[in-house]
Amino acid sequence: EEAMKKEGQEFMWNEHLGYILTCPSNLGTGLRAGVHLKIPLLSKLTFFKDIIEALSLQTRGTGGVDTASTGGVYDVSNSDRLGFSEVQLVQKVVDGVELLINIEKRLEGNGPIYDLLPSSVQESCKALMSYPDLSKHNNHMAKCCNPDLYLKLSPLKTPNGFTLDRAIQTGVDNPGHPFIMTVGMVAGDEESYDVFADLFDPVIEARHSFKKTDNHQTDLDPTHLVGGDDLDPNYVLSSRVRTGRSIKGFCLPPFCSRAERKGVEKVVTKALENMTGDLKGKYYPLSNMTEEEQQQLIDDHFLFDKPVSPLLLASCMARDWPEARGIYH
Repeated sequence: EEAMKKEGQEFMWNEHLGYILTCPSNLGTGLRAGVHLKIPLLSKLTFFKDIIEALSLQTRGTGGVDTASTGGVYDVSNSDRLGFSEVQLVQKVVDGVELLINIEKRLEGNGPIYDLLPSSVQESCKALMSYPDLSKHNNHMAKCCNPDLYLKLSPLKTPNGFTLDRAIQTGVDNPGHPFIMTVGMVAGDEESYDVFADLFDPVIEARHSFKKTDNHQTDLDPTHLVGGDDLDPNYVLSSRVRTGRSIKGFCLPPFCSRAERKGVEKVVTKALENMTGDLKGKYYPLSNMTEEEQQQLIDDHFLFDKPVSPLLLASCMARDWPEARGIYH
């Protein structure tokens, strides 16, 4: 700079942006201090990028910009140019590289690294310690979930308090059959599908080939059906059409309280009193059903067994059984 001044020239500089350069990324100092660093163990960690960003560093491959790392060797440099002095930026690299080396050494000795991590990364690390091993699972949740998505969604809760861990527990506890793909997650309330949409949406698409941008069609008019009333009775032994509904304002079975479950029973039984004609019937609570009533309903092909499926048990669907359960017949 002194040599330039002797020639009557000077570098572009102003108080706001410091040294003026072509690319905005280099404004301020234009300084990039780089170190080729061999950190194969550290670079395999899921939160490696988080550590680098927390230290205000950046990584490139061994061949520079847009190249991949070879053998765990990275070109580590300062990510900032503007807003810090030249000395401050070089110091960031010195301190950061020293920390990265210490973490790598701990990993080589299978030692703990939590105390070495930047505070912002420690929070991520805590969440990742809860990330389940899904490597041998065969369900849609396991195929769609990943550590980054878990980090994003695990701190969230629905207004009722339902969490991601509760949603995926059934898929964690039940890896699934190698040839049968299960869903692997459940909703605890209506808001679950919004709060955890980043996981539910791909799971729903994988299960139903139904995209987030699609809209479901509802048609409850049986006159729109064609056929089905003349199936050969020599082959068709019985038939059943099943559906399900959830009442707005109540949590869903995996998360509802005992009081909510009773509330649903009260609302439904009250509504069923309005049924007339061939839909008129009687509500049978499982909790006080007589043996004769139970046998009759069994004979009519209605069975009442406590859920024993691991999928249902892990989803907390069998809680308080048989309270607030019943059948309208």
